Amino acid sequence: MSYTLKGEIKVINPTKVVSEKFKLREFVLTDNTGQYPQIIQFQSVQDRCEMLDNFAPNDIVEVHFNLRGREWTNPGGEVKVFNTLDAWKVEKMGSTTPAPTQQGTKQDPDDDLPF
Repeated sequence: MSYTLKGEIKVINPTKVVSEKFKLREFVLTDNTGQYPQIIQFQSVQDRCEMLDNFAPNDIVEVHFNLRGREWTNPGGEVKVFNTLDAWKVEKMGSTTPAPTQQGTKQDPDDDLPF
């Protein structure tokens, strides 16, 4: 399943070569649509690392990503779960942060307000 999130780029890290066959690039987005800003880290892997070359901090973007999760058992036998947001497309938006959207609310048909 794919998700999207709009926000402002805060940080774009350099590409890390993890092994001969795997590289990744992390970047951080600020989501200002809620009551409190959320700082969210994404990663791009392999040939998608280069897509971030066309962006800079403070750019307003829409990120298309997949949510990934995996289990890992530490040496003490404790199972940990790790989640990653795997970005596969980043699109530049306008110069302002998008307005928050409200979902799951019922509207009065006689009410012409947008919320």
